[in-house]
Amino acid sequence: MFKNKSYIGISFIILIFGIYAVPKIVDRIKNGEVVQGNRLDNVGLKTSKSDAKLMTIGPAPKFELANQDNVKISNATYKGKVYVLEFFFTTCPSICPKMNLSMLEIEKTFFGNPNFGIVSITIDPVHDTPQVLKDHAKLLGVKSSNWNFLTGDRATIMDLSNKGFNLYAGENSKVNGGFEHSGLFALIDKDGNIRCRKDDFGNPILYYDGLDKKGVREIQEDIKILLEE
Repeated sequence: MFKNKSYIGISFIILIFGIYAVPKIVDRIKNGEVVQGNRLDNVGLKTSKSDAKLMTIGPAPKFELANQDNVKISNATYKGKVYVLEFFFTTCPSICPKMNLSMLEIEKTFFGNPNFGIVSITIDPVHDTPQVLKDHAKLLGVKSSNWNFLTGDRATIMDLSNKGFNLYAGENSKVNGGFEHSGLFALIDKDGNIRCRKDDFGNPILYYDGLDKKGVREIQEDIKILLEE
């Protein structure tokens, strides 16, 4: 007899809960407020404004090289400016043309902003003299006075790429053009620090893919953030 009364009491509580809660759950489903699939892992990990800021990787490696006008350009030249840096070479038949188009898109977006610049460092300085770089810039249609094409000592440049920025560059006689290198762009802030956003897992991406539309779009978004800092 006591057990039956207990069951009746429990049933009554469940009924009351159902009458109260079910309509609210239905309303949440209609309004899209119920946590779904890939959002489950993010519960309790909402991104705050501070989390949304770009990460600081560390100081960019120092350099001093000659530009297309045979003028010495260094980190100090870009102090107080946000800039994008790449490694390339003028006779590159593979990824460089695509990288060039990406950089031209970036230049166009920020053209006329005195606080933004671009640095393109050749990994084939024997061929890419200041005059060759000057002709290359003209061929591309470069307009910005803050876009410097740099050349210098080959060993110094290779160390800067491979050991300084950890962006691969090397000679390979078996590939078209004779050189291999990364298609990534480095983003550097006004204080000379390498900066980047986080990936979907909260890890720093380090560099931006200059061969991918998404990477080029993201670096432009992040340049705007750094210009406002």
